Amino acid sequence: MSVLPILTLGDPRLRMRGQPVDSFGKYLHGLIDDLTQTMRDAPGVGLAAPQLGVALDVAVVEVSGRLFELVNPRIVRASGDDRDLEGCLSVPGFFAYVTRNEKVRLVAQDRHGKKQTYAGSGLLARAFQHELDHLDGKLFIDYLTDLETELIPLGALEEAGVDAETREAVGRRG
Repeated sequence: MSVLPILTLGDPRLRMRGQPVDSFGKYLHGLIDDLTQTMRDAPGVGLAAPQLGVALDVAVVEVSGRLFELVNPRIVRASGDDRDLEGCLSVPGFFAYVTRNEKVRLVAQDRHGKKQTYAGSGLLARAFQHELDHLDGKLFIDYLTDLETELIPLGALEEAGVDAETREAVGRRG
């Protein structure tokens, strides 16, 4: 298990689309372990393989102490709208309000290839959607129409009217 460098905005590998995983052996297990360790060290709530420069459909999400290892994940149902602050380990120090689905259900495989179904709402749903976007080469800033006015630097969250509890939580997510 290793903490690896996370690619940041400007690196073209962030736009790679993850390729389906068909081998569930030692390499995949190591990649999932590295994703988990790197995410926790950052700290963040999710990390996708393309953020480490690996073009595979693999991501991890950890919310409320529960780790989700997602291999070949696909959203199969989504509903509602939720607009909230969002950040990304690949766009450090910046946040924006992004509208995503409030609830999602996804199907993925685990590290052994076994099919799993997960449902989430709120932060978990947002994290699932955010990481699946990475697997399609998409970043949260792609949802913004004007980076200059919509992207908020970490230091300006208070000026933007974001309360202290939310600023602290967002800082951990970023």
